[in-house]
Amino acid sequence: MIEDKTIIVERGGVRLDAALFDMFPSSSKAFVRQAIDRGEITVDSRRSAKGLKLRGGEKIRIECLLEQSDNLVRPSPGPLKCVFEDAELLAFDKTAGQPVQPLSCEETGTLMNAVVARYPECRELGDIPLMAGALHRIDADTSGLVIVARNATAFGNLRRQFAEQSVRKTYLALVEGRITAGGSLENDLIHDPTAPCCRMVDARRNRLTLAQRERQRPLRAVTRFNPIAHTTRENEERTLLEVVIRTGVTHQIRAQLAIAGMHIINDRLYGAFAVENQRGHCLHALSAAFLHPSSGAETEIRTQYPDWARI
Repeated sequence: MIEDKTIIVERGGVRLDAALFDMFPSSSKAFVRQAIDRGEITVDSRRSAKGLKLRGGEKIRIECLLEQSDNLVRPSPGPLKCVFEDAELLAFDKTAGQPVQPLSCEETGTLMNAVVARYPECRELGDIPLMAGALHRIDADTSGLVIVARNATAFGNLRRQFAEQSVRKTYLALVEGRITAGGSLENDLIHDPTAPCCRMVDARRNRLTLAQRERQRPLRAVTRFNPIAHTTRENEERTLLEVVIRTGVTHQIRAQLAIAGMHIINDRLYGAFAVENQRGHCLHALSAAFLHPSSGAETEIRTQYPDWARI
């Protein structure tokens, strides 16, 4: 972290944010812009815009500027439901509504903030900043299993298994309507360029311009589902599905079930009806099967059924 530093600008004709990033390459463009926006970097004792064109001779005062080495999950104690623990890995049953990881090193309240508070060895693990050893993500409003490595060797081994799509992940999804037969769904998914938020659509079925298609790389997603129970609520039929995936595309299950006309209860982003007084949507990461990173033994970690799945 760069703190309490004063610099005299020698060369003009450069934007403030660009000049600072050139001076402090150990930081990042995002950190520089955040510090400017917060007023932690001033020019001649005044707050300035990141696009300010410097003339030369100005005095830049840096109160606080984060560096890339500071981009770690902040330990913050919180509730954790650990369902598996050994010397190599950890597994947690995440509640609906809680993000897996923070989006910035200053954010707290996520699963990984609580994990690194209790298991500090995880904090600097992994190849993605702020994941802190987590091997995969699930959506904030999805509940269930999240697996975390406890050392670099275990992380590398498990990360490879996820990349090779050899990890068998099983979910539970409660959907609208009565589904009587199982099946397999295959789609080439892309981010919907017309949506202000993250939403996945089928690259072949949606009406996209050629330019919109060419800007994205479709991701092949394969989802298998099987109905395991039926229920009725307020004269509306619902079906509990067991869903198995090996690919890991963003919103894969949510998007593919919706494309096939099977909307997950309360998943309003993908067209489901809203349910009053319900937190999150009815999708739960139930289990994962893989080879243990040290013993090589077949291992399956399971969570309990959420309340909405006990029908």
